[in-house]
Amino acid sequence: MSHSVTITRTTTSTTNTSYIVLNTGYLKTMPGLLKFFQLLIGIAIVGIFSHYFNRSGTSAEILLFLMSTTFMIGTFCLLLACLTSLSTGGIISKTIYELIYHSIAAILLLVASVILLLELKDRRYFRDRQYEAYMAASIMGLVNTILYCISAFLAHRSYRGI
Repeated sequence: MSHSVTITRTTTSTTNTSYIVLNTGYLKTMPGLLKFFQLLIGIAIVGIFSHYFNRSGTSAEILLFLMSTTFMIGTFCLLLACLTSLSTGGIISKTIYELIYHSIAAILLLVASVILLLELKDRRYFRDRQYEAYMAASIMGLVNTILYCISAFLAHRSYRGI
C-alpha cells in the first residue's frame, strides 16, 4: 500500500554552534501536544512511585510503576525523534507503529490503573500519604489512558489517510 507524504513547513530554531535542528512547530500540532502531555503525566506518575515505593510494594503498585515507566520512555523517544527531525513527525504517523504503540499503551495503562484502584478501594480504612499518592497516580494513569486513546484514534486516521 503506498502512501503520499506531505511535508509542511514548520518553525525551527537553530544555534550557530550546533547542527541540531529543533522542529518546535511539532509541539503546536495535536499529536505533538498529546505526546508532550503524555510524557509530563508519565513523569509525574513515575515520580510519585519513586518517592513512595517501598520494598513491600504490591503487584498492582509494581505493575502501574512499570507500565508508566515503559511508556514514559517510549513516548520520550518518539517525541525526541519528532522534535529533532523535520520529516519524522509526518512520516512516522503514516506507519502502523504509532497506532500499535498508542493502542497497547492505552490498554496496559488502563488495566494497571484499574487494578491499583481496586486494590486501593480495599485499603479504604488504611488512609495515609502513600494511599493518597497512589490514588492520585492511578487517576493520572486513567487520564494518560485517555490521552493514549486519542493518540491511537489520530494515528488510525493518519494511517488510513483520512
